[in-house]
Amino acid sequence: MTKLIFEKGSPGRRGSAIPKADVPHCGDSAVPEEMRASSPPELPEVSELDVIRHYSGLAAKNIGVSTHFYPLGSCTMKYNPCINEEIASMRELTDIHPYQPEGTVQGALELMSLLEKCLCKITGMEAFTLQPAAGAHGEFTSMLMTKKWFELKREQRNVILVPDSSHGTNPASAAMSGFKVVHVNSAPDGTVDLEDLDSKLDERVACFMMTNPNTLGLFEKNILKIAEKVHGKGGLLYYDGANLNATLGIVRPGDAGFDFMHINLHKTFSTPHGGGGPGSGPVGARGALADCLPLPRVRLNEESGLYFLDDGNESSIGRVQAFYGNFLIMARALAYILSIGRESIKDVARMAVLNANYVLSRIKGAYEVPYGGSCMHEFVADASRQKDKGATASDICKRLLDLGFHAPTVYFPLIVHEALMIEPTETESKETLDEYADAMLRISVEIDENPEIVKNAPQKTPVKRLDDVTAARQPVLRYRKQ
Repeated sequence: MTKLIFEKGSPGRRGSAIPKADVPHCGDSAVPEEMRASSPPELPEVSELDVIRHYSGLAAKNIGVSTHFYPLGSCTMKYNPCINEEIASMRELTDIHPYQPEGTVQGALELMSLLEKCLCKITGMEAFTLQPAAGAHGEFTSMLMTKKWFELKREQRNVILVPDSSHGTNPASAAMSGFKVVHVNSAPDGTVDLEDLDSKLDERVACFMMTNPNTLGLFEKNILKIAEKVHGKGGLLYYDGANLNATLGIVRPGDAGFDFMHINLHKTFSTPHGGGGPGSGPVGARGALADCLPLPRVRLNEESGLYFLDDGNESSIGRVQAFYGNFLIMARALAYILSIGRESIKDVARMAVLNANYVLSRIKGAYEVPYGGSCMHEFVADASRQKDKGATASDICKRLLDLGFHAPTVYFPLIVHEALMIEPTETESKETLDEYADAMLRISVEIDENPEIVKNAPQKTPVKRLDDVTAARQPVLRYRKQ
């Protein structure tokens, strides 16, 4: 078993020597006696080499996009090109500060303005805010805009509609904003049930939140009809951009009737994410709704040719995050967009859809695929047959770790009981996809012949099977010396 960093040191060992402060009142005497601990903090006493080897060893045990296939459905865990990191590491970007005078950060403001223009062209929106820190934060921002919009119109609307296959953050964002959430059922083909939508769509509805393609990996073929129905009742149509990777450069949400949306820069535009960040969830809007976007917004003074921050729109919901947003994520996203170019960005979507359908075609004989014979960028398999044989979707995911693959999203969406949501992304080769499909087929055979192999997985990982329930309900988040 790998030792903790606390267990690797020896008393008195250190990795660096910090000189005494030569600034008055910055030594130990600057800390009041009543604020000092009665004993030294319990920190690991290790050398620099101890630290490097420890954390390098831990990193080697991880599964990540740069080391393994990572088909995490609906999360678009695509490879981040090294040029993005190189751009984001430039001192001209890392050594500036949001509170500098605007005249000293013109390059940064121009970067943000250019990114906004690119996002508008890609999505069909008319304006974007780059403030929100993540996708769910973008949803929450959009719900605040919805509330503001109807306040300005002096209309009392308190209902948000969401599909029964929606991301869990959709109803959560709506509820946190004070709305009542009503679910719209899926039709037998996995798309929105138009009759159920009609029965729930009235003058109380403020907005219908959708993802297209939806969470089952299916394109909503009736989207123009849905937009007409929602707008006919005076409501707004919102686009959750989690699955935008499937339609880049081919279908624009604005052209499909959506009034506003968020984009996950850290998914669609290739910034590594997970573990709580980094993230960025810009929100775009069309028409007068754009006036409700958060401030400040980057604008160009046509007379002086200088960029500035506009903070003067009374229709805005105000700030939703400190500073302007997660700036270096924006730099990565713009580098990705410009390096791909206008035409080639279509190939991102085409390859993502091709890869997903290829994996689907390889495994659908062994695993049930309840919705659709084909898919967009992802699909949802159902391991109910395997569960009947003795191994669950969760067991399958743990066995995949033994075979060198990260697990897909599991038990989501909720309308598929033993769901395995698989999204290969466009960056994976046919050889990798075949290796993954072979692993899935092998696991299905193992379940048929000896399910205990799968039920007891993983066996080859540094840490064997954990108690998931205890880990979720009673997490140990800090080291305590026994």
